[in-house]
Amino acid sequence: MYRVDVQITAPVRDTEVTDRVVDAVANLFPEADIEREPGEIRAETHSLDRFSELLHRQAILDSARSEFFGGRQGETVSFDLKKQAAFESVVNFAVGEPSELGEIHVRVRVHEPSVEEYVDHVAPSTEDGTPVTDDP
Repeated sequence: MYRVDVQITAPVRDTEVTDRVVDAVANLFPEADIEREPGEIRAETHSLDRFSELLHRQAILDSARSEFFGGRQGETVSFDLKKQAAFESVVNFAVGEPSELGEIHVRVRVHEPSVEEYVDHVAPSTEDGTPVTDDP
């Protein structure tokens, strides 16, 4: 049983179309309840299933694990994603110089099980690019 609270925020600049930012968030987190606020999109979900599916499909599990553990503080994992890639249903972690349009910020609070177990569920360890499971 996994119990997490996922908060997603993304700025909406004057030069952007709000619906495109909403679509970018919804493409990666279709289960999220999205609210439009002046200059910002806020969303909340309790599942990273689609996000995990995209990580597997794009074969970026090791990169994801690195971002998750690099942004860990206690029972919370935070990371940023590129909006343009998200609009195309592609996961692209925002590293380096911030985008002038701002990034999608994701904060995952893990209640059950541990952060390590949840990360293993979303982005399992790999060996030669293939996910490693503990299943016999």
